[in-house]
Amino acid sequence: MNVEKLFSVAGKTALVTGGSRGIGYMIAEGFLRSGAKVFISARKKEACDKAAAELAPLGTCISIPADVTTNEGRAHLVDEIKKHASKLDILVNNAGAAWGAPIDEFPEAGFDKVMDTNVKAVFFLTRDLLPLLEKAGTQEDPARVINIGSIDGIQVPNIETYPYSASKAAVHHMTRVLAVRLGGRHITVNAIAPGPFESKMTEWLLEEHGKEIVAQCPLKRIGRPSDMAGTALFLASQAGAYVNGAVIPVDGGICISTLQNSPI
Repeated sequence: MNVEKLFSVAGKTALVTGGSRGIGYMIAEGFLRSGAKVFISARKKEACDKAAAELAPLGTCISIPADVTTNEGRAHLVDEIKKHASKLDILVNNAGAAWGAPIDEFPEAGFDKVMDTNVKAVFFLTRDLLPLLEKAGTQEDPARVINIGSIDGIQVPNIETYPYSASKAAVHHMTRVLAVRLGGRHITVNAIAPGPFESKMTEWLLEEHGKEIVAQCPLKRIGRPSDMAGTALFLASQAGAYVNGAVIPVDGGICISTLQNSPI
């Protein structure tokens, strides 16, 4: 057992969708600091290129703007990765969307957008990248798929984001199904279920309800970039090689807290 290398991803190649900001950016930074080559993808080219430029001093970080909710966007992403890499060791399905509205006026378009981004895109991008993942995986060191779920897929949120919580619950169970189906192909599939972290998606929530969220958390704080990067590094490194089909809450204990009147 080489403890120094146990949590390292040095020499590996990773793709982080939604990597231009928030949780995706945190994970991409962690991988780069540990020696991985990292592709980041996002819908907005300017934001994706800017994030890659910021991260480039840490290692090889390549921007591939793409809309993973479309067949064309996924095909472009896969083709671009093939130009730079012969295999893919780590896929982080992080790109996501949320939509909130009262139930009586919730728009079908909003529901579809969330489910298309958070569920369909995760499944089909994983499917499209299977050949590259299989080239990377071995029995001793499988390729890794890490899906980003949410504690809202575990508990019932108090805010009216109906498709978001449903989509994240779907991601958690799809993770388990894929873990069984792909394990024999030397690919593990796990999920991280984040609680509150600073991101564009949670900006309004933390501004309006940050104090209540911190009060509900048993650790009395929100998540830090190192919390997210550390969990992803565990799952992507040799330390996590025998973890398959797990959904890991990273929330300081919020989703098991009995405190009431939380905004999340």
